[in-house]
Amino acid sequence: MDEEIDFILDSTKESMEGSIAHLEKEFLNIRAGKATPAMLGGVFVDYYGSQTPISQVANINVPDARTITVQPWEKNMLHPIEKAIQIANLGFNPMNNGDNIIISVPPLTEERRRELAKQAKSEAEDAKIGIRNSRKDANTDIKKLEKNGLSEDICKSAEDEVQLLTNAYIKKIDDLLAIKEAEIMKV
Repeated sequence: MDEEIDFILDSTKESMEGSIAHLEKEFLNIRAGKATPAMLGGVFVDYYGSQTPISQVANINVPDARTITVQPWEKNMLHPIEKAIQIANLGFNPMNNGDNIIISVPPLTEERRRELAKQAKSEAEDAKIGIRNSRKDANTDIKKLEKNGLSEDICKSAEDEVQLLTNAYIKKIDDLLAIKEAEIMKV
């Protein structure tokens, strides 16, 4: 029965790690002032009839903190990429110079910073919900084992361990959020 408890704890930890990884990925898409290639991560371009991530049809570079350049691998992709960036509604105004697309990243306004901080909080809350759901699933599995004859003490101990994991991962989310908010609000 101890192997079953270990399995529950391991899978719970794995699930919670997944929530953290997802949160970190979402935080990359929330821009914090300086230009990064990740800002275009959610942009898809029509490439011969299929929606393709922009990074798979062009080189994306950041020559300085306020500029992103997109250099398509095929010249005929310039206009579709430019259009896709405009449609993505990221607040960018792409300029096409015939060879590549230059995006000047505007500095964030105070209002926009607050919106981004609110978005970051929302993502963090979603991650916390994921953590709590993992805890609920683990506790349900532990209760099933208890009904099947596992001792009450072992089950209580396992539930306490799940709660410790939950607390640790919730704190990790709060720490990540604090870092991201500081990054967003820094002028």
